[in-house]
Amino acid sequence: MERVLGSEGSVVEVRKGRIVPECDGIVLPGGESTTIARHLARTGVGDEIRAAAESGVPIMATCAGLIVISKEIVEETRFLPLGLLDVRVARNAFGSQRESFEADLDVSGFSSPYHAVFIRAPAIVGWNADVEVLARIDEVAVAAREGNLLGLAFHPELTGDLRFHQIFLNMI
Repeated sequence: MERVLGSEGSVVEVRKGRIVPECDGIVLPGGESTTIARHLARTGVGDEIRAAAESGVPIMATCAGLIVISKEIVEETRFLPLGLLDVRVARNAFGSQRESFEADLDVSGFSSPYHAVFIRAPAIVGWNADVEVLARIDEVAVAAREGNLLGLAFHPELTGDLRFHQIFLNMI
């Protein structure tokens, strides 16, 4: 997780408690969702993130981060998600590491396609009416926003296209 402070754009890793309450924005990155969720529970950082989200702090969650902030995970028994973004996600929805791919997405509000990198990516297979779906691949959503929460099934940090980063910074 990273912390962004005001207009300075300073970033600080969050690996222990008592840092999140000082954050102006939070990024939950990709990685391994079970490991991330267990760390958040063990350190208490998950509760801090939940409280921050409920108080309006913007959160951008990518790939595994999306899984962690979701309300529900299809067929998941290893951990409970934070229950923030009112979506239902399927882990590894597009296949294993070997099936990782890149795709040009039509994104709501973007004037040109967004080239996205999907690595063992989840998919949003269900969502509440309050969730704004920003991009889809076939019948599943891969980018969504609900209030101060931005969930992406792909890795925007792996491209030079900063449009999703700008959305997040504008939320702050």
